[in-house]
Amino acid sequence: MFYYIFYQKLTHIFSPFNVFHYITFRMIMASLTALGLSLWFGKILIPKLKSMQFEDSFKGYEPQTHKQKSGTPTVGGLIIWSGFFVSALMWIRFDSPLAWIVLLGSFLFMLIGFLDDFLKIKRGKNNGLKAKTKFFLQTIVALVVAFMIFRVEQILTGCAGCFYLPFIKHGVFDLGYFYLAVAVFVIVGSSNAVNLTDGLDGLATGPSLTTIFSLTVFAYATGNAIFAYYLHLPHVVGSGEISVLLAALAGSLLGFLWYNCYPAEVFMGDTGSLALGGFLGIVAVAIKEEVVLAIAGGIFVLETLSVIIQVASYKTRGERIFKMAPIHHHFELKGWPESKVIVRFWIISLVLALLSLTALKLR
Repeated sequence: MFYYIFYQKLTHIFSPFNVFHYITFRMIMASLTALGLSLWFGKILIPKLKSMQFEDSFKGYEPQTHKQKSGTPTVGGLIIWSGFFVSALMWIRFDSPLAWIVLLGSFLFMLIGFLDDFLKIKRGKNNGLKAKTKFFLQTIVALVVAFMIFRVEQILTGCAGCFYLPFIKHGVFDLGYFYLAVAVFVIVGSSNAVNLTDGLDGLATGPSLTTIFSLTVFAYATGNAIFAYYLHLPHVVGSGEISVLLAALAGSLLGFLWYNCYPAEVFMGDTGSLALGGFLGIVAVAIKEEVVLAIAGGIFVLETLSVIIQVASYKTRGERIFKMAPIHHHFELKGWPESKVIVRFWIISLVLALLSLTALKLR
């Protein structure tokens, strides 16, 4: 919105408004705006969530120490997405179809998460959406979003079905329409992976921020024809605006972390985590960096694998590999304080994000 008001309408009156044309400026401002908004929304929403008894309860499949967290407000994802959507609409250009697809997909995943949270609160005993129903809804949204991205990139890039392998100079595979299956897998997998990671105060937020940092660099580079050519990246027209969205979400997450850091005043719930993972997956598909997402978001991959390994081992051998899954609970039961688990996972996620950036040059 500000791009059109200040750059297109008022630049001829006051030339410094030309700064609104630059993506980097709008990224910074989108991040700061979202940070301020999420802090403000947090002050308003947390007391209301408490008064409406939108509170979390001890579910029984986490360490006993988590009993003391019962009664903490949940559905805090509303804080994240309120700040994000308002900031995004203020700072993006409206002529980027990919940006609108990312916004739409994130909103739909947020609705799925909110419905799940609402049913849990209303029914009690963690009785939200059935797993099959949730997975079905996620798949439908992911398929619609993936198809929309595919159709847009058929026009913009000419290789909508291309799958790019980092670290390989000519690692491009044209999967055609089969790419839609890959895209759905990435989006749904990312959504559920972040959801599984959201088990400790601020645990999902930290790795999300580092992953966003990595994806922002790639989104900005792929949106610039010169950078993309030099770095042997796919040139995706309009992905520069996606970097503005990523910056806005980073700011909103920082604002939410103010209230969610240990000990948390509010939990993001599925409203936050399902949509957050969906957002990361959609962005990775839009900018053709699915493998980079897996590297930068390695913590999410690790958490998911720990659950898969635990379930498979118990069903086939009757034995558990970990004391409890997801793996962050395993370390809690080994005696690590919650804050130590969180910070160490953040450190690992930062290292993985930096490692993923080497794919910019190692081709």
